[in-house]
Amino acid sequence: MPERDRISPHMPAGEILDFLRHTPGVFLTNNERDVSQSDFKCRIMPQTTLKVAPYRDAAGYFGFEIFGGATVHIDLMKKQINPFEKLRLVRKAMPNTLIQGLCRGRNLFGYRPYPDNVIEMTVRLLSKYIDIWRMYDFLNHIPNLVVAANAVKEAGKVLMPCLCFSTGVGHTDDFYVQKAEEVLSLLGENIILCIKNHSALGSPARIAELVRAIRKRFPDLLISYHGHNTDGNDLARLMAAVQEGVKVVEVADHGYGGIYSQAPALSLIQNLHEYGFKTPGLSIAPVLDASDILRRERRLYEKFTNPFQGFDPTVKRHKLPGGALSIALEQAEKAGLIERLHEVFSELIEVRKELGNICVVTPGSQILWSTALSNVLNGRYEKPSDDLKRLLLGRYGPFPFYDPHEWILQKVLQSGRTDGKRWDEILADEAGLQELADEDLKARLVQLEAQLKRPATDEELCMYVQFPRDALDFIKFEERFGQTWLLPPDVWFRKGGFPDGARISFADETGKTHNIDLISTQRTADSVQTSFLVDYHFQTYTTQLSKNRAKQNL
Repeated sequence: MPERDRISPHMPAGEILDFLRHTPGVFLTNNERDVSQSDFKCRIMPQTTLKVAPYRDAAGYFGFEIFGGATVHIDLMKKQINPFEKLRLVRKAMPNTLIQGLCRGRNLFGYRPYPDNVIEMTVRLLSKYIDIWRMYDFLNHIPNLVVAANAVKEAGKVLMPCLCFSTGVGHTDDFYVQKAEEVLSLLGENIILCIKNHSALGSPARIAELVRAIRKRFPDLLISYHGHNTDGNDLARLMAAVQEGVKVVEVADHGYGGIYSQAPALSLIQNLHEYGFKTPGLSIAPVLDASDILRRERRLYEKFTNPFQGFDPTVKRHKLPGGALSIALEQAEKAGLIERLHEVFSELIEVRKELGNICVVTPGSQILWSTALSNVLNGRYEKPSDDLKRLLLGRYGPFPFYDPHEWILQKVLQSGRTDGKRWDEILADEAGLQELADEDLKARLVQLEAQLKRPATDEELCMYVQFPRDALDFIKFEERFGQTWLLPPDVWFRKGGFPDGARISFADETGKTHNIDLISTQRTADSVQTSFLVDYHFQTYTTQLSKNRAKQNL
């Protein structure tokens, strides 16, 4: 297919949607963001992303999801990466591919609702780089998407609202068709509607039935499918969705993900071609080249993979999505509960049923898992979290199918209260979505600049109002140490340091080679002083040790 027939980031949103409507075939989105989150605990570094960027760009994907979900917070907190800078580099390295981001509606990339002006500022700033905004609400409460969706439309970007899919009581075709109607009513018709199967649920026949029901009611609606391969069955679901008219599907590089994240791209492409479907603009050779590189790169991240490898067909019972499942297993291991894991999963199943059979996706997945874990450790609902209380109070939105039993409401809502209020009085006085006053952004800017002792940028303010402590720590870290994410993953994640005389060589995002020569290391009771030659410029850093590290240093 000629290059001019490929979707381009330079095309207006309306033109992109028209291209999808009128071009026969199926379009693929490469979702590295979810591969990193689901299979590697969000630890994939920009060096790896940029190393394969030219091949992914040449592959002709519809989109490349690299932003959103938990990765924004983890980039700041664990990897000292500026999320905006990462987007700039990816945009430069992939000029021909639409960049996709995932946001949690009113919760953006965090775990609580944000004021309207914070949402609007965030979408405006990020839309300089993000072309497709995929967004969802874990309760499928569509009004929670309105502010972010309007900001996306104002920015002229492609809007992809999601219906979070699950199974069991309430999750019927009628429910999802009604939700699709609500999406179109509140957000407009010029969208791509995404079926978000984060927990790898349903048979291929069930997915086909759902797509068929939505398309019967809305025959001209563009539909995408986002699924996970947790149970090893998502290729079949993808094919079923495509056969019923889904236009865009999400995949992973076959040398990279394909376990708790998305199914492998090449396997799907082979199936599509066997069944006679076209894949407009897609080139196979770059897909192969990218995975050849990523097969070697993934070894650098082995320590962040799930402690339990292999597919998990029991996801149909516990329903944890890929990212939540890997984190949940890690938490259970740290808590010494691996031998009692079956108890926690059994409790999770009961908790989900008792709490309205809601979708198990952020922040709901964290609330349900932490509640199940607490119930096993402390007794059922004996130590409820504040997030669980907020869920029962309807602070995230109404339960879509049924409310929890009164005994749970009583036990949770009255826990820790000192005012003597009964659970029904608490609900009457405090329940429901709260209107959030706009953030005083000028005051927060003054606050941030006082701590930085310099003027702050709009991007720094944006990070600060969402993640105050972690954003501030990141900014100060980068001021002191620079862009450390340029280091190769094997250097960045290394523990134990390097011997004096060692040389670290690496190429930055432009291909320029840098050298760091370790000259000397001097240890005292409470600090370590290291001298380097960084590209032949002498520098010395002194690192203060925590009390525990200081004891180890003696």
